[in-house]
Amino acid sequence: MNNMYWLAPSIGAAAMTGIMVTKDVFSAPEPPARTELKAVSSLPISRVLLFSSGVAHFNRSAEIQGDARIDLTFPEQDINDLIKSMVLQDFSEKGRVSAVTYDSHEPIDRTLKSFAINLNGNPTFANILTQARGEKVEVVMQQTAVGQPGTINGSIIGVERQKQTVGKEIVDVEVLNLWCAEGVRSVKLNETQRLRFSNPVIENEFRRALETLSLAHDTQKKAVSLHFTGEGKRKVQVGYVIESPIWKTSYRLVLDKKDKPFLQGWAIVENPTDEDWTDVEMSLVSGRPISFKMDLYNPLFIARPLVEPELFASLRPPTYSGAMAKHAPSDEMAAEYKRNAQKPGLAAAPPAPGFGGGAGKGEARGMQPQMDAQEKQDRLRYANDLANKLQDKMAVGRSVPSVATASALGDYFQYVIDQPVNLGRQKSALLPIINKDVDATRVSIYNPGVQAKHPLLGLKFKNSTGMNLSQGPITVFEGSTYAGDTRVLDLQPNEERLVSYAIDLGTEVSVKNGNNSSRITKVKAVKGIVSSETLIREEKVYDISNRSETDRKLLIEHPNRKGQGFLFVGANKPAEEAAEVFRFEIPVAAKKDLSYTVTEERTQGASITLTNGQENQIRFFLSLNEASPALKAKLSEALGLKAKFDDVRREITTITIRIQTITTDQNRIRQNLREVPKDSEAYTRYLKKFDDQETEMDDLHGKLKVQQELEHATRVTYENFLTNISD
Repeated sequence: MNNMYWLAPSIGAAAMTGIMVTKDVFSAPEPPARTELKAVSSLPISRVLLFSSGVAHFNRSAEIQGDARIDLTFPEQDINDLIKSMVLQDFSEKGRVSAVTYDSHEPIDRTLKSFAINLNGNPTFANILTQARGEKVEVVMQQTAVGQPGTINGSIIGVERQKQTVGKEIVDVEVLNLWCAEGVRSVKLNETQRLRFSNPVIENEFRRALETLSLAHDTQKKAVSLHFTGEGKRKVQVGYVIESPIWKTSYRLVLDKKDKPFLQGWAIVENPTDEDWTDVEMSLVSGRPISFKMDLYNPLFIARPLVEPELFASLRPPTYSGAMAKHAPSDEMAAEYKRNAQKPGLAAAPPAPGFGGGAGKGEARGMQPQMDAQEKQDRLRYANDLANKLQDKMAVGRSVPSVATASALGDYFQYVIDQPVNLGRQKSALLPIINKDVDATRVSIYNPGVQAKHPLLGLKFKNSTGMNLSQGPITVFEGSTYAGDTRVLDLQPNEERLVSYAIDLGTEVSVKNGNNSSRITKVKAVKGIVSSETLIREEKVYDISNRSETDRKLLIEHPNRKGQGFLFVGANKPAEEAAEVFRFEIPVAAKKDLSYTVTEERTQGASITLTNGQENQIRFFLSLNEASPALKAKLSEALGLKAKFDDVRREITTITIRIQTITTDQNRIRQNLREVPKDSEAYTRYLKKFDDQETEMDDLHGKLKVQQELEHATRVTYENFLTNISD
């Protein structure tokens, strides 16, 4: 029977499984001494799974006899991950995990506050004595102190600062006030040689506070003890996930004029631990599981609310979190879960053959001696056995009740190293994982944003290895000669990707604008809204010159403006589309020049709402040849209505100006009437003129009212006509 315990951060889960997790600032307490535990000297690493997401899954296993304790040490930064992910297994029906203990990490300032003498903040001698007021002390004075006895016994009253004259200067001196048998005495602190607390409790508290400070300096390693109880000899195992350097890949690509390109891939693995890896089963997983850090190691204290007695407390508004509805899975979900459960585990990569892949592949491929048939068979059997082990599901539910439902996180791919790995502490290694022929076509890739004058020598690379290729650098060789470097992103099996490794100095490309134009192609009116469509045409001309002795297959990367509505017209169409570019494939013979034109068009629409203030817009649409005769007739009729409306407005303006003129003149006449005698001839003339103007004003106001009504009617007629123009 496989007894497994999952060390979870949840206290409730730990209580259900019976795991006791204890923490102590100074030492980890032993479990109940039912029988004396035998400490196992080591628990070596037996299996390592490295992920490309910055974590690694370690397994340690060993055989124990009876009750045993296994002591491990980990860097402090790994303790949080250890608490979060540790899984313990006892492979015996009569064995179980009894306890897991580890050094605590309670905040040092909180621990120091718990002692009678608080040493937080680097306290001074005076601060320490102030905290011990009332305690009995024994003070030994310096022999040079004049008028002071050698030893003074008394109780601390306090420490004060006094001004005393030293020579010609007045300085502040800290003075310890003591209650002694003969009364109160003052002792200068700078004259004391030694001070000791008479109370053994205070002495012990002071000593423990200093020990706590000294322990806080050693933060490099923390001890973790695993306690197993059981009978007989049996295997135990502990697994955990901690932060680790990602494993990386680098490739060598050998190009040959006759044979297929040959790809060799190396995995770069690192052992950042402080112990050697000896005969470790290793698997390299190409996947990025979600992983995070959580502070489970440091004790966390939260502020609690102050609750008043019920008699005086008033009701506070409660807050409620949202309910998490629980539903039975649908038939479709249940079927999908069953299908996933029946899927095989991660497929193991085929064992890596000797680098070179057989005779006749060129000297560059024979970098490793060939293995005999028996060794190949042994390695294949080893890799298959390890792959089957990794596919086995951990039977967590046998000893710990399930508190969650697992779900797929994604598709992973792994490389199983076909022999045990030995790697020293703080060492790195290169492990060959791929030796395959691949499919690739030579191309020259031109992108003016990368290199304005020359294309780049490259390959249209197809992953025909049958494996996932993780991202990494590729060193390219032409035969046995270095040709350049490139980089590839993650590639799925049979996926194609362009790679470039050098500048093609034998080919030159220049790009210029062609015949760019725009013209209106359509005009339409609906309910007073006139819409027009403008056809925008843009051309790019690529002048290509192949000065080399060999033919070229040129790939031109042209900006992908499909999202802006551009479409290609003409005979030249792209061979493929990428997220940011279109690629045009152009064969160019040796010593030949040619021009290649890429033409794009898009239609741009514009809409204008006709209103009574846009006569120029109406005349613009009347001038367009694309406007239909019916639309032009309606627009001309609209201009006629606009002319009537404008005539009425001009008449209103004329009447308004005349009224303002008469009003100004009448003000002048009123002033004159007040100045001249009433029986004069001038007075009579002013009075007659004023009367005539009043008659004209009455007539003008009548005309103004009529014109204003007419203005309203013509404006409504004009706007209604504009609103209903359709064609």
